[in-house]
Amino acid sequence: MHLGKAIRMERIMNRNNGRTIVVPLDHGVTVGPIYGLVDLRETVDLVAEGGANAMLMHKGIPRCSHRAGGKDIGLIIHLSASTSLSPFPNAKTIVGSVTDAIKLGADAVSVHVNLGDETEPQMLADLGRLCSEANEWGMPVLAMMYARGPKITDEYDPKVVAHCARVGVELGADIVKVNYTGDIDSFSRVVDGCCVPVVIAGGPKLESQRDLVQMVHDSIRAGGAGMSVGRNIFQNEDPARIVAALHKVVHEDWDVDSAMTLL
Repeated sequence: MHLGKAIRMERIMNRNNGRTIVVPLDHGVTVGPIYGLVDLRETVDLVAEGGANAMLMHKGIPRCSHRAGGKDIGLIIHLSASTSLSPFPNAKTIVGSVTDAIKLGADAVSVHVNLGDETEPQMLADLGRLCSEANEWGMPVLAMMYARGPKITDEYDPKVVAHCARVGVELGADIVKVNYTGDIDSFSRVVDGCCVPVVIAGGPKLESQRDLVQMVHDSIRAGGAGMSVGRNIFQNEDPARIVAALHKVVHEDWDVDSAMTLL
């Protein structure tokens, strides 16, 4: 691996176990300034305090969230976007570049692809091009790979999720983010089909904190590399505490009951 890429990967992942806790804060483009994303400095402080490895955001937001102190946390710049106001919300378009991320001091970039959408060809082309460009600079790429489109009946189907993950790997991503398939056995097959770390998405806001802790715990047991979870973290009543509990699961192999004692 390119030395620069290896160093940056260590800034967003635990170098001892190859796992990570990423907190995406890019929802403002998709749905606006929702709860948890208004005071970004406070949110970043809280997730960093809890032990998150990295935060993920669009290129205009670091100026609103950069802190002069506090615990260090990695920075991932998201390069694709769409809004819920669009008639084509699943069609992601490129809104930034690898050089934008470098100028911001980022440790990685990310791209969102919705397989099955009518604009899939353009999103695949964008992912492939950005992976090539990022590799030239030694910049890691996190690919958010989902199945959403007319032919998709279940985006959590293990075969569909495994296909999504494999596409990200095939086109050059260094980390892939996919939906959790619901059980350890099926998700282990998703992980087996990848030669790079696989992290799980949080999805819609879950009914309980235990559901989130259980999902993350099981994904780790299946061989996953951690999580990239947004709303279930930054909209939690105590983001620092939920991240601290998840940190124990991801980085110290705590069981669910033990982690729940922190909550």
